[in-house]
Amino acid sequence: MQETNHVAVFDFGSQYTQLIVRRVRELGFYAKLYSPEDIAEVGSPAAVILSGGPKSTSEPDAPDIDFEKLQSFGVPVLGVCYGMQLLNIKFGGSVKASNKREYGPAMLKPTSHDDLYAGISGESQVWMSHSDTVENLHAKAQVIAANQHGTPVSLKWPGEFYGIQFHPEVTHSHEGNQILKNFLNRATDLQPFLIEDFKREMIEGIRERVGDKQVVCGVSGGVDSTVLVVLLNEAGVNVRAIFVDNGLLRKDEAAEVQANFKRMGVEIETIDASKRFLDALAGKEDPEEKRKIIGNMFIEVFWDAVGDAEMLAQGTLYPDVIESASNAKSKASVIKTHHNRVPKILELQAQGKVLEPLAELFKDEVRELGASLNIEADILGRHPFPGPGLAVRCPGAVDQNRLDIIRDCDAIFIGKLKEHGWYDKVWQAYAGLIPVKTVGVKGDERSYEWATNLRAVISEDAMTAEWVDLPAQLLREASQDILNEVSGINRVLYDISTKPPASIEWE
Repeated sequence: MQETNHVAVFDFGSQYTQLIVRRVRELGFYAKLYSPEDIAEVGSPAAVILSGGPKSTSEPDAPDIDFEKLQSFGVPVLGVCYGMQLLNIKFGGSVKASNKREYGPAMLKPTSHDDLYAGISGESQVWMSHSDTVENLHAKAQVIAANQHGTPVSLKWPGEFYGIQFHPEVTHSHEGNQILKNFLNRATDLQPFLIEDFKREMIEGIRERVGDKQVVCGVSGGVDSTVLVVLLNEAGVNVRAIFVDNGLLRKDEAAEVQANFKRMGVEIETIDASKRFLDALAGKEDPEEKRKIIGNMFIEVFWDAVGDAEMLAQGTLYPDVIESASNAKSKASVIKTHHNRVPKILELQAQGKVLEPLAELFKDEVRELGASLNIEADILGRHPFPGPGLAVRCPGAVDQNRLDIIRDCDAIFIGKLKEHGWYDKVWQAYAGLIPVKTVGVKGDERSYEWATNLRAVISEDAMTAEWVDLPAQLLREASQDILNEVSGINRVLYDISTKPPASIEWE
């Protein structure tokens, strides 16, 4: 989309940066992410937001920004966490290190009647994630909010510059969206964000980029790759869709995927590469090593099948990019390597052979795009499934027996969610294997078998997630059926961890 009258978000490396973009879009405005080094390429924004980040401003290699250029935009600027500390330094103040990190909920108490906090409660929960604090404020800086201890957590400087120490973009900040809305209300002529406009521009971009080249597109049956291949067909490019059965799929999934694409009228080729994947994974226990093996194997399978393909299309989303921190200019820490961000993919990117039309979208936006492409609701409503498949739900070594156990447990759990009307109420659910054997009793005899973990979460885009308080009867029935029907399991546990600090998948 055109880089005028939009919200420019500068990425200083926070794991929540993409959520800022997401929240702005939720409020109906177009936002785009930039590296601070690219400030000259921003165009004419209507507002600017500086993200948080993992660095301290006191570190020698701490990220910086051209403050003179930032001021030249003449638009409202909001610094979030690291962004606020950086602005305080730019305005002549300083930042001091704290002897402990403040991570988690805190109470926000507005101390002035500034419009940034219009409609906000006298006390409102916000989410903190920082170790440094501001001091030696500019003479004209105003403290417009404090925490429950009276420490300044929000500042205002001359020229419509604002700073907040907390993260309004995460759901744990209860009135964060209203604060962002109040900030954006100070901007003029903001460009709207409409998925139909985004779709048209993506299709035009695909046609211009691809031309008459053939595009190889890997499809898994998940929402992302399904929407991607339908989008490519809509763009009228020469696409060859390949479904790889890597031996890491859920129970009966290959047949379900084939049936769904047939229903959509999309022709796909199926390659059974399960033995190649399982042989490559044999004895491998490190999560990062497993992910990289799977990612590299996907590329090998594709290239073995198609030879010198001219272009590879991937259903990469925003969260994939940020968690892998694969952008050369990214300030983020690597959380985990996604299968579509391994070295071979990066090499192909450098050669201009990778097409990722969805890389600026979040999962719910992809579903919205899919609906605009007339993809049926039951296909769009499928729970997310990780690219590395069941390998990341099987901590430790992956083998056929463990995978079969996970498949059977998962099928029972998902079946119970559907039976009780909960499948569409949760964002993602699955059963995994805990690689610890426990003593139990089966048929009056001692058993020594694995434990399985059941997990169900609510999320918007996988950046944060809350566990779901499922009905006890549903869990009781799922546990009973798993223990009675799945050989190798004698214990069922339910995972009540949030993200952060846990991730949604086990690996």
